[in-house]
Parts: sequence; C-alpha cells; structure tokens
Amino acid sequence: MARIGVLGIGNVLMGDDAFGPYVVKLLEAAYEVPSAVELLELGTPGADLSLHLEDLDAAVVVDTVKVSGAPGELRLIEKGALLAREPVLPASPHEPGLREALFTLEFRGGAPVEVRLVGVIPERVEMDVGLSAPVRAALPAALDMVLRQLAGLGAPPTPRLTPREPDVWWEREPHPGGPK
Repeated sequence: MARIGVLGIGNVLMGDDAFGPYVVKLLEAAYEVPSAVELLELGTPGADLSLHLEDLDAAVVVDTVKVSGAPGELRLIEKGALLAREPVLPASPHEPGLREALFTLEFRGGAPVEVRLVGVIPERVEMDVGLSAPVRAALPAALDMVLRQLAGLGAPPTPRLTPREPDVWWEREPHPGGPK
C-alpha cells in the first residue's frame, strides 16, 4: 500500500490559521486510518515541510489559502495547480510554503506523486485562539473532503465505534489568550 500523509498546517495561536491542525484532530478522533496513513499536526513547519513530504507517495495537506472568496469557503487544489505558479521568496517563518517544498522535492527527487491541498479561506489570521464562525462552520465539509481524498487514494478511513473528543489542546484553559 502507498505511504500517505495527512498534514495539518497552521499556527494554532493565530485564529483561523489553526484550521489544518483542527481538521487533523477531528479525523484522528472520529476515524481509524489504515496503517499506511500518517496523521501529522505540523504547526508552521517552514523549510522542514519538505522533510515531512519527502518519500510519501501521496499527501493530503490541510491549510488556510490566500485566494479570492468568502471566509469559510473550501478549495481543493491539486499538485499540478500548485506547481503551475513560480515559487516565492520566503517572507515569514511560515514560509517557505507547500509550493516551495514541492518545487524543492521535484528538483532533487522524493516528491509525492499525488498532492491535494484542502484549503479554507480564513476570516482572520491574528494572535487569537479559536476559529472564526465561518471557518468553524466549514469543518464538517473539510473533514468530508479529506475522507474523500483518502478514499480516492485507496486508503479509506473507517469510523471509530466510539469516537473520541478531539484533542484540540490549544483551546483548553489555562492558556494565555485562550477561550474564556
């Protein structure tokens, strides 16, 4: 069976940027994944992202996306579309991003054959814990999109007989700036 990674990317202390880790936690709590699937909550990996993608056969990446549209809208972006644009120079610790990591791996070898980005348009990315209402409302559809991608890659998850509470550790008290 192919080696598949589900990578949740984003800073959990920056509002809607926690979307990727949140979806991974929901998947982990409600589903059993095949042994070939690795669930990773990566935070903001920067240049290390290529290390997590290297030698995977396929990757489903969950993150916020900077595209036009309304907050909470989901986008599915395939590897070809990600690589169709030129890489950008890193401007923050959150970069290089997915596109740059894929360019690096394509150049030196070891890139996943299949890459699918499940992205949400954020409402706010600022120092705050918790998702905005439109991004939180998009979570069920995003989880369903990830499940469909895994099924399409031949690794369908199965619902847990007893789902667990998602370990959304960054929203628990006591936490500076956490929910009241």
